[in-house]
Amino acid sequence: MIQPLAYIHPQAKIADNVVIEPFVTIHKDVVIGEGTWIGPNVTIMDGARIGKNCRIFPGAVISGIPQDLKFAGEETTVEIGDNTTIRECVTINRGTKDRWKTVVGKNCLIQAYCHIAHDCEVGDNCIFSNSTTLAGHITIGDYVVLAGLVAIHQFVKIGSHAFVTGGSLVRKDVPPYVKAAREPLSYVGINSVGLRRRGFSSEQINEIQDIYRTLFVKNHNIATALDIIEAEKQPTEIRDEILDFIRNSNRGIMKGFSNG
Repeated sequence: MIQPLAYIHPQAKIADNVVIEPFVTIHKDVVIGEGTWIGPNVTIMDGARIGKNCRIFPGAVISGIPQDLKFAGEETTVEIGDNTTIRECVTINRGTKDRWKTVVGKNCLIQAYCHIAHDCEVGDNCIFSNSTTLAGHITIGDYVVLAGLVAIHQFVKIGSHAFVTGGSLVRKDVPPYVKAAREPLSYVGINSVGLRRRGFSSEQINEIQDIYRTLFVKNHNIATALDIIEAEKQPTEIRDEILDFIRNSNRGIMKGFSNG
């Protein structure tokens, strides 16, 4: 169902059963999957690739050109996965020649007034609370929860299943499975509640806890802690994911545990 007060470029590719409410503007190079709902006053610009059964609420702007002075008009995209909800006044900018696309995965909830800048890659099943802001070139894993008013520096990486508390300034990489809080951002434990909700066993949660005790609580430097973990912990998918994330961190990881 397409309202007559919406403007849709005749070359936009709109699937069956898409609902487009009044005062929507959809540009030429746009693809929208079946079953998606586009609320009033949404603007979808060239380069948008929106999946099936998404919901986009009033005032959102999808695939605006990057707020990047290096952008030279190259043809880039925004890709939004199936079943993702984008709430009021969210802005998601398309990529630059660095990655050529900005990606938001499947089953995500991007709450009101969030901003996702150019060349970000967001995994599946993520929740970003109101007014969270991602600068350019950020990589975020699956099942990440960012509470309200989180601001993330460009090129930062956040590992899967991490939780970042509200109002945090994220300047360094956040490893998988942890909770991050305080200023400067620090390790405050593992995301045990989220892990249990997602079916992690007690054994897996204990393994994660032991790894991060060595890494963040026992006053080792990072290099020493990694060597100890590799020597003392049996290889598992979880152990190797954590070690690989930290060793491949370009910005360095956030601070360890502190009682201050």
